[in-house]
Amino acid sequence: MYAVIMAGGSGTRFWPLSRKARPKQFLAIGTERPLLRETVDRLGPLIPPEKVYVVAGEHHAAPIRALLPDLPADHLLVEPCPRNTAPCVGLAAIHLARRDPQAVMAVLPADHHIGDGPGYRAVLAAAAERAREGEIVTLGIRPTRPETGYGYIRYDGTDPVVAANGVEVSRVERFVEKPPLEVARKYLASNRYLWNSGMFFFTAARILADIERYMPHLARTLKTIGAAIGTEAYPAALAEGFAGLKSVSIDYGVMEHATADPDLPPMRVVPSDFGWNDVGHWAAIADFAEADRDGNIVDGDAVLVDTRDSIVHVTRGTAAVIGVEGLVVVSTDDAVLVCPRGRAQDVKRIVTRLQRDGREELL
Repeated sequence: MYAVIMAGGSGTRFWPLSRKARPKQFLAIGTERPLLRETVDRLGPLIPPEKVYVVAGEHHAAPIRALLPDLPADHLLVEPCPRNTAPCVGLAAIHLARRDPQAVMAVLPADHHIGDGPGYRAVLAAAAERAREGEIVTLGIRPTRPETGYGYIRYDGTDPVVAANGVEVSRVERFVEKPPLEVARKYLASNRYLWNSGMFFFTAARILADIERYMPHLARTLKTIGAAIGTEAYPAALAEGFAGLKSVSIDYGVMEHATADPDLPPMRVVPSDFGWNDVGHWAAIADFAEADRDGNIVDGDAVLVDTRDSIVHVTRGTAAVIGVEGLVVVSTDDAVLVCPRGRAQDVKRIVTRLQRDGREELL
């Protein structure tokens, strides 16, 4: 099994700490080490460093090499421009297919938090076992609340396949987009839905065949790029090929179609509970970081008086917070963010405003 870690995200909801040159996967957010480093480290001993690939943009190549010195040089796959997860996965697949078409790919985001490492690796092993049989497998997280910020997976848990290590693997019925609150409540009550973690397992041969089936333009581009691997023509073929691609997620481009295709093996999901959090915004830190007796989560030098249920992050100087409740306060060298915890997902609107106003120094 090989890990393919997608490290091209921008992490705009973690502004002002997260910037273009230092997105959230390079930050220690509620963790001891940067999220990307944690992602690689938790895979061992199931997947050693020599079987890890990272896909990212050129401007992140240098910090990735510094953060992951054990990563083989040719295992950092550089995308010339961002085109979402379908081209990202396809690029990794053509590289791995040259090594072994039946290589199992564990496609993983670079910026998630996992609380239970051994439980996580057990689930990965079960998913890989089914992927070796030619199936596509995803990890679904058992929901704990009616979350509107995640996509969902409807599944049939009545007749699961049991992996060698005892982990149950069920059949996916369909993928569902982010729902409104009332629908999310119904999903939670039904016990038929899981959060979509964005983690997938398949052989290189299987995903390339499905890309050819459902995304023929991408397939043609990948074949051209693949033919140039190892030659002087590769950089130009890669740049030209990616420039002509549309931005499409692997979920939309392949998974939704493959789930409904009666001519293909069933799509599988492993219902999971290993302390997962996608660390999607500042308020999400409260799901796993340690709070003080007043419910505050503090990182850095801060003085809090009569303050409750707030998240305070300080990178320089001292922040003094008095008489507030339920706030996010983030202070960096050049910017300060203050917002209610309930609106932490809206931080990306600040980034959009800064982009519109040409405030590149803050991006």
